[in-house]
Order: sequence, then C-alpha cells, then structure tokens
Amino acid sequence: MVFPAKYSQLNALELTEEARKVLTRIIRVAFPHPQIPDGPYERMMQKIIEVSEESRWFRMALTQGLMTLDSLTEEHFLDLPDERALAVLKRVADLEFFGFIRRTTVLNFYEDPEVCEVLGYEGESFSKGGYINRGFNDLDWLPEPRIEESEETLTEVGPLPYQLAAKSPGEGIEAVEDLFKGTDKVEGAQSL
Repeated sequence: MVFPAKYSQLNALELTEEARKVLTRIIRVAFPHPQIPDGPYERMMQKIIEVSEESRWFRMALTQGLMTLDSLTEEHFLDLPDERALAVLKRVADLEFFGFIRRTTVLNFYEDPEVCEVLGYEGESFSKGGYINRGFNDLDWLPEPRIEESEETLTEVGPLPYQLAAKSPGEGIEAVEDLFKGTDKVEGAQSL
C-alpha cells in the first residue's frame, strides 16, 4: 500500500520537458548505439518514468538525481560532449537514481522491436521450429574474423636439456586395497 507523502507536491512529481531530455541523454550516453535512432531511447525514458511512478522512493530519487546532475559540471549536461557526459555518469554510477535507470534500461531497452531489428536479433526460435533448420550457425550479424599469419619466425624448441624417464615411478608398485589397514582409530585422538 502506498501512503501519500507529507507534501502533496511529492505525490504528483512531474518531470519537466528538460528533465525528460536529460533522462533520454543519460540513457543514450550510458547505452551508446549510434545506429539506433532516438525513438527507442525516448520510449525507454518514458518506461523509466512509468516504473518510477510505482514507487515514491524511485520517483523522488530520479527527480533529485536529475536535478543535481548539472551540479557535477560547470556546463549543462545536455551540452556536454559524449566523453565528458560519460565521465559525469561514472561519477554517479553508485547512486541509487542511476542504478534505477541502469537496471530498468538493461531489463527493457533490448526488448524494443526497433532495437532488435537494428542489432540484427531475429528473436526467439522456439515458435519458429528452432535453429537447427534455420541457419543456427548463420552469424552474419558478426564481423568476419580477421585471420592473419604472423610474419614473425617461430623459435625452435628442443631437444630438451634433460632425459625423460623411461617409465613412470609408479610402475611395479602394488596397489594397496586398504590404505589404513582396517583401522578407523587414530592414535592420541579423544572421543567425544
């Protein structure tokens, strides 16, 4: 059961349009895929807002985190280049609001059909009869492996500077069936 907050304005926190842009930018910087258009990132931003509505704690942590993000740098977070924006996110990586964003994004972003299409994921195979007859080894979504022969000459190893034993030292030794010779008591031991 969710109880109302002491201050009514905390019950209905609305993210401003700028806060929504900052949240979208956080997701894009934390999960960079240049080939993915803005649509999935904006849908992910909306999903994070919807999930935060379910918990007052996450709603307040998200709002507070977005409001204080600009205090970590002299420039506005939206104006930072990707490298510097990533550095700012690394500074807040252990904070609850960023953990909430990261966790929600990991669980939902890569399920977006547009993301799957861009990344080349064909989806689950069970409903299509499995992968055995559908090119299970078709890896066209991976780059071709680079196979190069080294121009460096190999160093010859051998002969060994010592002689190998003609037989192992264990040969000719009889196996012992009962190593402890039937005793299950240890000298000097005390029983409880």
